[in-house]
Amino acid sequence: MPLMTGILTPKPELAKDRQLFDHRALKAMILPLFLEQVLQLAVGLADTLMVSYAGEETVSGVSLDAMLYTVFIFLFSAIATGGAVVVSQYLGSRDSRKAGLAASQIFLIAGVVSFACMALILPGSTGLLAFLYPKVEPGVMRASVIYLRIAALSFPANALYNAGAALYRSMGKTRVTLFVSILMNLLNAAGNAVGIFVFHAGAAGVAWPTTVSWWFAAVLMTRLCLKPGKQVTVRLRDMLRIHPDMDRRILRMAVPNAVENTLFQLAKVVLGTLVATFGTAQIAANGIGQTIWSFAGCMSMTMSPVFITVIGQCIGKGDAEAADWYMRRLIRLTIILCASWNALVLAFVPLILPLYRVSEEAKHLIWVIVIIHNIIAVGAHPFYWPLSSGLRAAGDARFAMWTSIFSTVVCRTFFSYLLGLWLGMGVIGITLAMCIDWIIKSILDIGRWHSGKWKAFRVI
Repeated sequence: MPLMTGILTPKPELAKDRQLFDHRALKAMILPLFLEQVLQLAVGLADTLMVSYAGEETVSGVSLDAMLYTVFIFLFSAIATGGAVVVSQYLGSRDSRKAGLAASQIFLIAGVVSFACMALILPGSTGLLAFLYPKVEPGVMRASVIYLRIAALSFPANALYNAGAALYRSMGKTRVTLFVSILMNLLNAAGNAVGIFVFHAGAAGVAWPTTVSWWFAAVLMTRLCLKPGKQVTVRLRDMLRIHPDMDRRILRMAVPNAVENTLFQLAKVVLGTLVATFGTAQIAANGIGQTIWSFAGCMSMTMSPVFITVIGQCIGKGDAEAADWYMRRLIRLTIILCASWNALVLAFVPLILPLYRVSEEAKHLIWVIVIIHNIIAVGAHPFYWPLSSGLRAAGDARFAMWTSIFSTVVCRTFFSYLLGLWLGMGVIGITLAMCIDWIIKSILDIGRWHSGKWKAFRVI
């Protein structure tokens, strides 16, 4: 296993005067990001639990709709992440003025795209859902339509929050995003409880609190970004004016990332139409399973913005050797953290399952697909998300896009139909196809990293 040996064998220590981030700085970034991820996912888990008390039709409808809704969340996140690469590289080059201009333009681009998406979805939600899920039961479709119409109102808020969060993460100030996330998720959780248990509002009972909490977080985060005196300051006049040169730099990173993330989620939506043919128990198992999967995968998602900040600043400074050294160090750390976290989540699954008011068949399926997910995730997740983010931070965004299109759109879709439909394995087959996707992309990204070609790209 020479490839894995090369990954796990430390290289000589980088000279201290070239280390932008020591152990304490990395810990200060990682811990708030992890707590933020856990908090968001814990609220998501609580949401799913509360919705399950409204019946399997409601939880199935919301889970189907959530896959489509997440397409837009991934799109807005991709824009913010692409901008974060540019901001990180300007910070590495010590150009705070251009870093601030880039940050301001992230808000402009995110706002325009998100309002356009909202205007597109609001009038066409019923027809779109009917097209995507023509065979679902009427009660499931009703819940999906209600949720999507309300949740679409949160698109601009989600985009603006992601823009602000990406800026603070680029500066390594992850405690700020944690603070805003705590307030947002507490508001969301309280609203969900009232909507489900007091007003018995079903899908609307979780959709409205989600929308209100996103707008709260967006307003707060934007105000924090406009506040002067930071390493990078967003200016209102720059947010309201187009700067073509800067926008091209941002879009050169954001567009491949947006294509990658959007196609990734669209593939999941297409597969959701396949899952919708398996019956209500399997739909519910897939929806709840995805919530637990997200919880298990939060460690790799935590490390992705760390890679962007660290590698982006190294490349912006013009030190590719330091970027490679940090890539190795961060991958080793991610493997250890992912293994520990996935084992812990798996140990808690038997305690979580009895809380769901779904059929025994659904509970059995949830248990099986979570076991498969967590075992494979330990070896694949550190490369699937964080390493890909490191390559993107260096400017190698197109390679990350093409590997994702091949592994997710082509391979995952093919194996999902092969295993899930044609071989009759249902959601278990869908889960195995997802794992095959991870493995293929991880191998391709590891090869790219070892080739050293990612060091040749320039963003600023």
